[in-house]
Amino acid sequence: MAGETVDSVEMLRRLVAFDTTSRNSNLALIEYVQGYLKGHGVDSKLVPNEDGSKANLFATVGPKVAGGVVLSGHTDVVPVDGQPWVTDPWTLTLKDGKYHGRGTCDMKAFSAIGLAMLPEFLKAKLKKPVHFALSYDEEVGCFGAHSLAARMAAEVPKPRAVIIGEPTMMTVVHAHKGTQIYITKFTGFEAHSSMTHLGVSAIHFAAEFVHYLNQVQEELEAAAPKNSEFMPAAATFNVGTIVGGTAGNILARECEVLWGYRELPTQPIEELGERAQKWLKEYLLPKMKAKHPAATIETVLRSSTPAFSAEGNDEAKALAARWSGSNTAGSVVYATEAGIFRKTLGVPTVVCGPGDIAQAHQPNEFILASQIEACEGFMRRMIEWASQD
Repeated sequence: MAGETVDSVEMLRRLVAFDTTSRNSNLALIEYVQGYLKGHGVDSKLVPNEDGSKANLFATVGPKVAGGVVLSGHTDVVPVDGQPWVTDPWTLTLKDGKYHGRGTCDMKAFSAIGLAMLPEFLKAKLKKPVHFALSYDEEVGCFGAHSLAARMAAEVPKPRAVIIGEPTMMTVVHAHKGTQIYITKFTGFEAHSSMTHLGVSAIHFAAEFVHYLNQVQEELEAAAPKNSEFMPAAATFNVGTIVGGTAGNILARECEVLWGYRELPTQPIEELGERAQKWLKEYLLPKMKAKHPAATIETVLRSSTPAFSAEGNDEAKALAARWSGSNTAGSVVYATEAGIFRKTLGVPTVVCGPGDIAQAHQPNEFILASQIEACEGFMRRMIEWASQD
């Protein structure tokens, strides 16, 4: 592999071939990238998770000085289970100017293009460093980015900007909502379904909680600013899964609800969650216990991804606009690792990468060949900037 040179499409083909669905390990991909970098004389460092089944990677190309740029991308992808794929999701397939495959858009292309262009980075004899940052488990809560950003903050000279390469069609995104995800477990008391006065149905009370969340959603929508740059303008709730019950003629003893919300950058990310938990504790739990004292409600925070505010990102916006040719900066409602890097490194950050977010998580996911070319142009203009004193 020493000094191996491949183009962006070939590198994307290789990365797509690794099934890095979040439930799986990403180590095979990480080890490939580490070996590829090493073949070009570039050392990298791993930041593993607690059991060592997954790892983040970061590496510096160029001098180990302040003022460089971070290219950040996550390695995991969402499942293909049950989706009507026409092509093999783990084989990059070109059809009508579109490269199909899981992760082509979200978001292996950005990392693939940067890695493929590594020989150009090295040939340019950079005066400012470029830092690669690859994370795990972004799709299930941005779990890896926290430790990755912390290690980089401790060991990498302070960069000038961070570029999160999520799909934006190479336009500049300077803000997005944050997301908070919880699991709430309702425990009632089993009884025959004809004897409802003797038991507590956990499902019935879980449904009451879902109704409460809908009411809060309506309240937030009614108070949302009319001139918001976000659409939807308000914070939004979602109940992802509800699991409970054992039979049609038994009051359900247990019910588990996975729920969460996406909050505006101007609001504390914890506020809505704390409000909901207070309602559960002070209103719903007493109602359950009035029917049977054994009833309980327990809530745990599964993941928290801070919102990303436009404030303080002007320098990154200017650089990304220059390299991408984009003359606008906007916001999105989905979450990325931008808020984590911005908060932990204290560095201006933007989201800018190839592909259309509308393709993310879709069957037959694809990225346009023209987007790969556009991102290559972005990288070359960045190389030119990094080569100057």
